Amino acid sequence: MTAAAANHQNEIEALQRDLAALTEQIGKVIVGQENVISGVITCLLAGGHGLLEGVPGLGKTLLIRTVADAVDLDFARVQFTPDLMPADIVGTSVLRQNDADSRGGMLEFQPGPVFSNILLADEINRATPKTQSALLEAMAEGTVTAAGETRPLPQPFLVLATQNPLEMEGTYPLPEAQLDRFLYKIQVNFPTEDDLMQILDRTTGTHSAQVDPVVNGERLLEMRALVRAMPVTPSLTRYVVRVLRATHPDDARAPELIKRYVRFGGSPRGAQSILLAARIRACLHGRSPSTDDVKAVALPALRHRVILNFEGEAEGISIDDCIGQVLEGVPKD
Repeated sequence: MTAAAANHQNEIEALQRDLAALTEQIGKVIVGQENVISGVITCLLAGGHGLLEGVPGLGKTLLIRTVADAVDLDFARVQFTPDLMPADIVGTSVLRQNDADSRGGMLEFQPGPVFSNILLADEINRATPKTQSALLEAMAEGTVTAAGETRPLPQPFLVLATQNPLEMEGTYPLPEAQLDRFLYKIQVNFPTEDDLMQILDRTTGTHSAQVDPVVNGERLLEMRALVRAMPVTPSLTRYVVRVLRATHPDDARAPELIKRYVRFGGSPRGAQSILLAARIRACLHGRSPSTDDVKAVALPALRHRVILNFEGEAEGISIDDCIGQVLEGVPKD
């Protein structure tokens, strides 16, 4: 093994130790939900945003708060409501009185909660589209334009949003352009019987977990660079492209469910999300990315990007089932 290869191996092992420590700290508070925790950590490492969907009471907000506690980064939470305004997120200009001259003053920009490293957008679909759109520039470009000036956001920057799929009254579904900016849409499922037992033991007694930060912002940026430097074979990249194209009903490889019930397939951002998430999964296992990694990350990377047609919505077709057919039908080579 060459010196460069040995150094790369050491960096991968250090990344695995840091992520194991991060997972351990999160596990002090969160019971079970391994797939959800893995998805949020993937968003952290990829530099992408995450949308957590699940019924109330499953600990979505608690999980995001716990992740923020386990990393040494600035954290802010915004509770999205119908009366929330864009300025409540990005900030606004206020008049500052000049002490030397009581008759004069100057406008000073007061940054909003978006100027943090991790922003929790709680129940994001309860705010109006006007307010939801205040996050578009921040999520896509890492900047905010306000008061006539474009300001960079602190790095790393990550939006973790939650929404309730059951209660639709008084909510505003996210437009496709905004959904596409999320790396992952993570389904938070109901806990198992054993997990519920542990949750009750932890939350109805005297137990109080203390979460310690184990990763800082500088280290997180180093880990992101290491993940992106992992080589990927052209054949795997082509497989990802074929999977993405097969989610479009007019593609030759599209399965029957896609052709019949899907209006639009995934965007190029979907392929980017799959390949980056596959790299991260391979890093965690200490090996090169493979088609198994692609299949493991395709659902959360694509389920919010594939849009059903009217017939699919009327018949209650599962997007996950559609993507599952794609993964079964697309050949590996």
